[in-house]
Amino acid sequence: MPDDAFEPSPPHPATVPPALPPAPVTARLRVVVADDNPVVRAGLGVLLSGRADIQVVAEAADGREAYEKTLHHRPDVVLLDVRMPGVDGISALPHLVGIAPVLMLTYSRESEIVHEALRLGAGGYLVHGEFTADQLVQAVRDTRNGRAHFTATAADALLAHMRHGTAQNRAALPDGLGAALTAARAQTSARTPVHEPSRQREHSESLSQLQPLVGQSSVSGGSVSPPNRQQYGLSSREVEVMELIASGMSNQQIAATCFISEKTVKNHINRIFTKLHSTSRSEAIARWLGTAPRDPGRHP
Repeated sequence: MPDDAFEPSPPHPATVPPALPPAPVTARLRVVVADDNPVVRAGLGVLLSGRADIQVVAEAADGREAYEKTLHHRPDVVLLDVRMPGVDGISALPHLVGIAPVLMLTYSRESEIVHEALRLGAGGYLVHGEFTADQLVQAVRDTRNGRAHFTATAADALLAHMRHGTAQNRAALPDGLGAALTAARAQTSARTPVHEPSRQREHSESLSQLQPLVGQSSVSGGSVSPPNRQQYGLSSREVEVMELIASGMSNQQIAATCFISEKTVKNHINRIFTKLHSTSRSEAIARWLGTAPRDPGRHP
């Protein structure tokens, strides 16, 4: 028998699987952190940037710097403290929400501050010491996607405020917060319809132009007689929703404020529009505030 009779056959070349396409690179969620405490800023920077999908692109020590950094970096989310030297968080907030979603992250827990922050467009409110690191990270992610987060104290303060006051008769903020808002802006917001902030729209006002206005109310006085709102026959809940519409809140913010679903908010708004003989938010606000032209075909 030949020596090579039992030699194994040469192995077949191994079949090489086709190369897989590279995994898509997901853009990281970009965050600006605004807090006057450098220790807090550093801690948040380490915590958030330690996540694979989040990047802290800038830090700010006051509201004016927060506006400048947000305008420059165009982040996905801004974390904003309330009490800061110079321009505080409440004063900076209406300028920031025109550029990026804002999540309040602060030690301030007064109900007036919580309500005012939401009225001005904040997408959530977290009080330090009431959330875990994972909860904060999830809140940041959800804020970018338009989902609101509240810690327990903020939710309780908001509920207490809604039970004891309305947006039209809100108390003054502690420590003069929000005082850097200009008189022209306050008068405009009180006399003209307020529309929901656009994330894509360039904010027309520069925060560097704000001047302190200690003790100035955002509701201006005038010679116009108060409107007769009883004629519309709104229920107590519809009155509450209409007040929030007139204060400039979006449907999402109204839902969070009243602890109801957005669908329920829309149902209330549809009934309100019917009772106010209005076809739009601006028209309903004008009738509610008594600034709409009188229609001789309708009873006053």
